[in-house]
Amino acid sequence: MPEPALVASHLGKVYPTARGGKPALTDLSLEVPNGRVYGLIGRNGAGKTTFVRIAATQLAPTSGDLRVLGRDIRREMPEIRKRIACVPQESRPLYFLNTEEVVYLYLKMRGMDPVEARRRTRDAMEELSLTEYRKRLVARLSGGLRRRTLCAMVLASDAEVLFLDEPTTGLDPIARREVWEAVRRTIREHRTIVLTTHYLDEAEALSSRLALIERGELKLEGSPEELRARVRYPYRVLIQDPFPAADLAPYGRVTPVEGGHLVFAREADARELARVALERGARVSMGPVDLEDIFLEVVGRSIEEDGSSETEIET
Repeated sequence: MPEPALVASHLGKVYPTARGGKPALTDLSLEVPNGRVYGLIGRNGAGKTTFVRIAATQLAPTSGDLRVLGRDIRREMPEIRKRIACVPQESRPLYFLNTEEVVYLYLKMRGMDPVEARRRTRDAMEELSLTEYRKRLVARLSGGLRRRTLCAMVLASDAEVLFLDEPTTGLDPIARREVWEAVRRTIREHRTIVLTTHYLDEAEALSSRLALIERGELKLEGSPEELRARVRYPYRVLIQDPFPAADLAPYGRVTPVEGGHLVFAREADARELARVALERGARVSMGPVDLEDIFLEVVGRSIEEDGSSETEIET
């Protein structure tokens, strides 16, 4: 069995300037398998970016250990950097170059052969619909196009592990799907991607395994199917016609929604409730809970709500 791409053991991080010494990561242990997309989900400030910056050798941990491709992030940093690539959340491409030059220069700086760098640049720009902007200065691009340029840089590289920190933030739905397809192509090349996102549909569409992080702690980890199996109510039943809430309570957790009720239940109870509701003439839909439902149950609030700030950086 191949060695995991990343192994974190009891990882901790406290920023020196954090109010009250509040940790950004607390005793975080996880393994990222080789050749897969590993999704980190959580609210803003949950600790996702801190983890990525530590794994990408941009930030030192306060405690614990982390190995990337079998190498220690403290003692073997130069070796790790040769084999990884990263799209940081707040990065900006060089404004005085055009789009094509930014991608090509990045690949050349990584030591890639010029002919191969040209080919990969062309392919990445075509895949992310950047070809028509290839001669446009980065300074004249929109925020979304700059973000796509950064994704093209990293996805065009030959790095073994890629860190994509909120790669589709600010992109329109079509551009997001293009990034998704580029990610899937990269995985077919048997490379590893660590993806942080607050778009739960994106996490579920791309990731073979997921880690849910809240306030610097690992709350759940596993495949999307395993995460559903671990929550108390793995099924949801939407009843859209008037139905007394008191009649629904015995089946599970009831949440009022516009035009009816949403009931979270175990599979047998969900099926029984759906049958009873249909017999009463109500409109019913039933299925497994999605990641948003799981997040609400585990964390107790929406992923869109901000957590504590991650903006304090150790230099």
